[in-house]
Amino acid sequence: VMGQSDSGLERQADLYAQGVGVDQATSGLAAAQANLEAIDAGLEDFQANAAFDGIIMRKHVEVGDTVQPGMPMLDYAFIDYLRIEADVPVRLAAGLSEGMLVPARLDSGGGPVEARVAQIYPVADPKRHTVTVKFDLPVGTPGGPGMYVEVTVPDASVPTQGQTSVPLEALIWRGSLPAVFVLDNGKPSLRIVRVGYPLPDGTISVISGLVGGETVILSPPSSLISGH
Repeated sequence: VMGQSDSGLERQADLYAQGVGVDQATSGLAAAQANLEAIDAGLEDFQANAAFDGIIMRKHVEVGDTVQPGMPMLDYAFIDYLRIEADVPVRLAAGLSEGMLVPARLDSGGGPVEARVAQIYPVADPKRHTVTVKFDLPVGTPGGPGMYVEVTVPDASVPTQGQTSVPLEALIWRGSLPAVFVLDNGKPSLRIVRVGYPLPDGTISVISGLVGGETVILSPPSSLISGH
């Protein structure tokens, strides 16, 4: 006697098998999703994201190097705002105060700019007898991190009353020395000067190099030659 199949039971068996297949596929998808999340978490552990835009100054590690917690990997610089850090002799630092403007000249060229005293460290270096001072440069000052900068710090021990002063834009640099061009018999003449305090009227006091009453040339071009 040949058996007869029950179509209803077969359909239920097929539906059950399909249901098991769907459950297995869903379980596999969940496992794959969990693996992806684990991989993403692992990648985040290997990524270092900066909190601001900038440039990489120096790399301390290379691909494949082993690093430890707290180990520096790179030097990263924010270049929209530039700041000077200088070690100033204690005697000169006594004449500085936060917010004070002093002339500064960057190695990138151009004339002096006004640097604002941003921070004066309260502790001096006992060996070098210097104090670390930070100066903020104006926004848009041409230059970059690591460049050489000269800052003119006034000498508070020298009285400024009755001294000669010149506009800041008359000040130029010859090497590391401040100078101005004056008119001598109608011709430009270079004078090396020693400067003191920036004054409230936008000028800077001149301790030596001028006798007073000279006519100075403002913003002299770099091509200007003394005596011509």
